Amino acid sequence: MNEHDLYSEAEQLEHKLEGACLDTRLELQPSVSRVLDRMRAQGMHIPSRLRRLDAALCEDAVEARFDNMPV
Repeated sequence: MNEHDLYSEAEQLEHKLEGACLDTRLELQPSVSRVLDRMRAQGMHIPSRLRRLDAALCEDAVEARFDNMPV
């Protein structure tokens, strides 16, 4: 994929996540991380809003794992 395609894919995912429920956020988190990983691998600039979005989604995923742990 070229830079334009990766930016477009990241923006599409970002729009899908606007106001999305937790289940949708957890479902799309791996896709967002993959796109940003490909952007990093190609040496592209990643806007801070996308880095913050990825960090928030990763945090949601980690918290969701611990919510289901028996105590």
